Amino acid sequence: MEDHSATRIDARPAPALRRYVGSYAGFDLRGFPAGVHCGPPGRVLTAVISLSAPLDVAAGVDDGSPVPRFGSVAGGLMCRSVAIHHDGRQQGVQVSLTPLGARAVYGMPAAALAHRLVPLDELLGALGVELVDRLRAATTWTARFAVLDELLLRAVGRGACGDRVPQVRPEVAEAWRRLVAARGRVQVGTVAAELGWSRRYLTERFRGEVGLSPKTFARVLRFEHAHELATAHHPLPWADVATVTGYADQAHLVRDWREFTGRPPTAWRRGEVLLGTG
Repeated sequence: MEDHSATRIDARPAPALRRYVGSYAGFDLRGFPAGVHCGPPGRVLTAVISLSAPLDVAAGVDDGSPVPRFGSVAGGLMCRSVAIHHDGRQQGVQVSLTPLGARAVYGMPAAALAHRLVPLDELLGALGVELVDRLRAATTWTARFAVLDELLLRAVGRGACGDRVPQVRPEVAEAWRRLVAARGRVQVGTVAAELGWSRRYLTERFRGEVGLSPKTFARVLRFEHAHELATAHHPLPWADVATVTGYADQAHLVRDWREFTGRPPTAWRRGEVLLGTG
């Protein structure tokens, strides 16, 4: 492998945005072998603005999905990894929205974006075009994060002033909070009972807002935890990852890993040339 460098800068959004936006991340990766990076499913809706070449992104890995090109792209919650085709270099900014923040920022429920990749300007209009232009014109990460704060606050304010975004049902918001806090290791029926709803009613309402059923979202959260452990600087053995994250056994982890990434864990690790760059 040729010499390579990896820079990642994480930042928190302005306090007024933290109900809706979980985090910002700036990244600059250079000198890696060309390949396909698996962007795993997780708890957040991800938007990525490229600061260099356009992004070639498919909504599935090794499954024949088309690979459209985006200057900036927003995705909903997924049940599988997206495939990011790269030439060994990536530079950009990533924004992580909570599912409950999609209404505030995009003016629509997260369910409207589930399993989809959409150009960011289709969601934000002229504001999205301005956001991309100003991020590319900025010369420091601090300036870029300030641009994100300013423009996303304007997006939220635009929705509030127009009173166009209905509020998320508090029971759905609380179910989401409990599932995230437990990293998926909680019974959906128990959550529903504690909220005073039937499991079926909770499932309908949750899917209508978030785009996934609470059971599927819990599986995504458990996989997300396993993925974090597998990408740590000193990763645990796969059997230990399965135990820590609540899988019945390693075989159960392998089945979910294959479903969510399109590859079994060992093949995923061999093919992930950007592994460890975060």
